[in-house]
Amino acid sequence: MNNSNNEISLGGVDKRVSMITGDPKKAIRALSIPMIISMLLMMAYNLADSIWVAGLGPNSLAALGFITPLFMMVIGLGNGLGAGANSLISRCIGANNKKGSDNAAIHSLILTLILSSMLTVFVLIFLKDILLAMGAGESLNLAIQYGQIVFGGLIFLIFSSVASGILRAEGDVKRPMYAMAATAIINIILDPIFIYYFGLGVSGAAIATIISATISSALILYWLLLKRDTYVSLSRKDFHASWNVIKDILGVGLPASAEFFVMSILGIFVNIMLVMTGGTDAVAVYTAGWRVVMIAMIPAIGIGTAAITIAGAAYGSRKYDNISIALNYSSKLAIGIASITGLIIYVFASSIASIFAYSPESAFMAPSIAAFLQVMCLFLIVVPLGISASSVFQGMGKGLTSLILTVIREVLFISVFAYLMAFTLGLGVYGIWWGIVIGGAFGCGIAYLWASRYIKGLKRSYYKQDNYKSRISSGE
Repeated sequence: MNNSNNEISLGGVDKRVSMITGDPKKAIRALSIPMIISMLLMMAYNLADSIWVAGLGPNSLAALGFITPLFMMVIGLGNGLGAGANSLISRCIGANNKKGSDNAAIHSLILTLILSSMLTVFVLIFLKDILLAMGAGESLNLAIQYGQIVFGGLIFLIFSSVASGILRAEGDVKRPMYAMAATAIINIILDPIFIYYFGLGVSGAAIATIISATISSALILYWLLLKRDTYVSLSRKDFHASWNVIKDILGVGLPASAEFFVMSILGIFVNIMLVMTGGTDAVAVYTAGWRVVMIAMIPAIGIGTAAITIAGAAYGSRKYDNISIALNYSSKLAIGIASITGLIIYVFASSIASIFAYSPESAFMAPSIAAFLQVMCLFLIVVPLGISASSVFQGMGKGLTSLILTVIREVLFISVFAYLMAFTLGLGVYGIWWGIVIGGAFGCGIAYLWASRYIKGLKRSYYKQDNYKSRISSGE
């Protein structure tokens, strides 16, 4: 019986590995669908926090808005380390290096424990000072209440992301989806219980988030350590301490995490500009509307995450044509989906906005949220170019290049355009919104062109080397 089960498990592993090393288009479609579902579920419970907290009034919703950039830094660290593990493991799989895959997986989990512990201490010590610098004002105490609980349990948030990245590297995207489904459902159920029934307010939303993340981590630990039907194995005999492995994981992981840091810094900068031009109400509008934008971006992010695995496997096996296919196909697929999504949001913007303005305290925000969503529909159409480009670079192990592209987009374009349009042109809050759209279009376009040019260079170099070897072998 055990032998039969092992054969079934091994067959499933072989099928997943064959998929990520085969047709890039087919693999991207197969991998991206469960990832998109997983991310939708993740955003669903984040959205649930906003919806339930919105009933407490604009100050409570603004408190979530001030914590969101910091929360994204934490999620960014987990996703970054997950991308580093995904990239290295998938490259090892492409090169048929099983021992390297196992060692990379173990190293990534050790790094997770170390870095998450250090970050927890740092954030809890400086949380109040950071929020004051962001201009939290009337929302300060509420933001501290929410932040202390969420960041106190951030090890579970980071671990879940990294462990999911390990599974995705071998083409296993269904089980991370199952874990996220459990997380979302539990969080959505617990939110109203802790927020209203127990009367804990924003603290209740934070408690629900940490409980659900803990359960997700427990599920993935069971699959990796107890069930043991994965391509990678995590036994002690498979671990061989190596600085090169650490550097390889961090070479993608830290720049990828830094990308979230840069985007979070932009979020802080945007919040400050919003406070200066429209007060905390403007932050509340942006917080609610941006949650919807993030949900709409999920297909592009899910497709891009699939491209990391495909590009990594192709790079490891030197199938550079597959990298080019992954970039172009992921971009076109994501733009097509984003165009449809953007049109739907534009038409139903008022109805969507009413979800966040269902209480007397928040009803006045509905027209502004609807206007914000209609502007951001254009942003949704251009952002897949940047996401696909960054994902392909991460898959190839070029995390620093991906980071540079993010800095160019967020700092040189979005933040500058937002500032110029809000203050220099005097457009206020609306100028900030349009600055995000125009800056994002320039930044994402440059990223895509950069990635295309880089891949063409790889192919030219490889073909020249291959032709040279052919001439040598034939005696020319």
